Amino acid sequence: MRLSLSLVAVAALALISLFVGVGDVSLGGLFGADARAGDLQLLLASRIPRTVALILAGMSMAAAGMIMQMLARNRFVEPSTAGTTESATLGILAVTLFAPDMPVLGRMIIASLFAMAGTALFLRILTQIPLRSVLMVPLVGLMLGGVIDAFTTFFAYRFDLIQSLNAWTMGDFSAVLRGRYELIWLSGALVMIAFFTADRFTVAGLGEDFTTNLGLNYRGVLTFGLAIVAMVTAVVVTTVGTIPFLGLIVPNIASMIAGDNMRKSLPFVATFGAGFLLACDLIGRTVNFPYEIPIGTVVGVIGSAAFLWLLLRRRTHLA
Repeated sequence: MRLSLSLVAVAALALISLFVGVGDVSLGGLFGADARAGDLQLLLASRIPRTVALILAGMSMAAAGMIMQMLARNRFVEPSTAGTTESATLGILAVTLFAPDMPVLGRMIIASLFAMAGTALFLRILTQIPLRSVLMVPLVGLMLGGVIDAFTTFFAYRFDLIQSLNAWTMGDFSAVLRGRYELIWLSGALVMIAFFTADRFTVAGLGEDFTTNLGLNYRGVLTFGLAIVAMVTAVVVTTVGTIPFLGLIVPNIASMIAGDNMRKSLPFVATFGAGFLLACDLIGRTVNFPYEIPIGTVVGVIGSAAFLWLLLRRRTHLA
């Protein structure tokens, strides 16, 4: 019942998203007696691709955050708090410097490799920290991300690519058009793969010894999960830029409703992620209309506040 209501809410937000923007699109202009060809063209070329991209990005980044939380066994881990997003951005910068003519798919592959390496480094660092606390893990990830981001910024400044770097790191769906967003469909396929293998991630979240006793290859599950997270992050960063905290907030909220079984809670996570991103996009498009606030800024403000709330809530419960 709750999942059905969530799907209805997402559908309503998606419908609203189709008719919000500087360009005027109305039902009368599409289907009425005074139907205009320009309205249909705007809908097909811009509004529908943008809405679809928002839904897919929200679903996939929320799912990636949940996978990371399972693998790291920490509720405060997601691509933007584990160095994954920063590593993907570094990969895109490397492609721009050494192979600027590489097609978008090639950029995504290189960014995925960098993201996977950065995430693996994060998990490796965690194994070297004795008696790590719940709050220490995201702190380590933020510090690692800061180091990688500083390294990326230095080379971007050195080769006069600061403006390009800012474009990559600021999530923005305003440039999503038909023919320039189709790569993000890959993230939707990765979410489906994660759903069919969710039981393995749930078991891996119980620890290496428990996973091995059940006959599963813990390292194999870990590598497979990192590959999904890295590819999702790379696809989203390559297509629309960085979206912070989404993978942290949504899985935590979904777990309060559906529990920690990933197969059971992943549909909630994907639905909430899509709805949250659609709502943030509508806020960014209407709060200063006709100008638009990048969605990375809106999600960053809401996400940082929610992050602090979750930290304080967990600390209160631990106390």
